[in-house]
Amino acid sequence: MTPPEAPEDGTATQGIKPPAVSVCLEVLKNRSEFLAASRARKQGTKAMMVQARKRRSDEAADPDAIRVGFTCSKKVGNAVARNRAKRRLREVARAVLPAKGKPGWDYVLIGRATETSVRPFEVLKGDLMYALKKLHTDRP
Repeated sequence: MTPPEAPEDGTATQGIKPPAVSVCLEVLKNRSEFLAASRARKQGTKAMMVQARKRRSDEAADPDAIRVGFTCSKKVGNAVARNRAKRRLREVARAVLPAKGKPGWDYVLIGRATETSVRPFEVLKGDLMYALKKLHTDRP
């Protein structure tokens, strides 16, 4: 059985990524990285809270990488509900951040209790794009 993204006739050209392959983002894992983002800019939307900060060049192996973290509190629900919300946030980040995120920035996406898991996916993408636009505009 071939994967769904493989061509039906089996003729894949060498060196071209199949459509199911997405751009890899670096994932924040340490508590200190999440805390640093929490002290930076924040923008809330109906479906999520987005925290963003410009990283110092000495903080990461690749200074131009876009790094992202995901979190949901117990207010979102049980473990199943939190994991579903985080899966949706990860997919939205894969779809939006490579195009709209800025290299050298850290982003933390925080799920909301009732909205993150039930909001339509296209609207969820729009929420993230709106938050990024607001976060990257210079404030007085």
